[in-house]
Amino acid sequence: MFAIVEIAGQQFKVAKDQKLFVHRLQDKEGSRVSFEKVYLLDDGKKVTVGAPSITGASVQAKVVGHLKGDKVIVFKKKRRKGYRVKNGHRQALSELMVENIVVSGSKSTSKPTAEKVASVRPASQKKEPVKATVKKASSKKATAVEYSKMTVTELKAVAKEKGIAGYTTFKKAELITALSK
Repeated sequence: MFAIVEIAGQQFKVAKDQKLFVHRLQDKEGSRVSFEKVYLLDDGKKVTVGAPSITGASVQAKVVGHLKGDKVIVFKKKRRKGYRVKNGHRQALSELMVENIVVSGSKSTSKPTAEKVASVRPASQKKEPVKATVKKASSKKATAVEYSKMTVTELKAVAKEKGIAGYTTFKKAELITALSK
């Protein structure tokens, strides 16, 4: 029996009692981990393919240890320029021992992701766009105060309604004086 499972952002083909090295996990040595993103299961007779993953299936493993991988040399050079850079990199790895492949009935122990939390929120909490309303006052002094509280786009809309020429190039102060006349 084998499974294709996603561990630390990469897909691995795993079988029971198999050791594998993955990018370093945050879990402590000796702890047991469970991976729920199982994409394919093969038990010798039947092959199950998920869309995208198989619900209820999981791979349970034990963290054997944390170590560093072999050194990879990164060498850059530009000929005839005297430019040479040599760097080394050792990837942090975790060694896993696959203990069990559960076909169905696994319990999800992971915390809900941001996508799940966002989908749980009701749709009524979404903000609706605010429509700009223009109120006309009876006195000139009241309209000047009202115009000073408006944005430039709202002032331009009022100037367009009143038929003021050249309002597109006016600044806010010029729009207020033109509208208050």
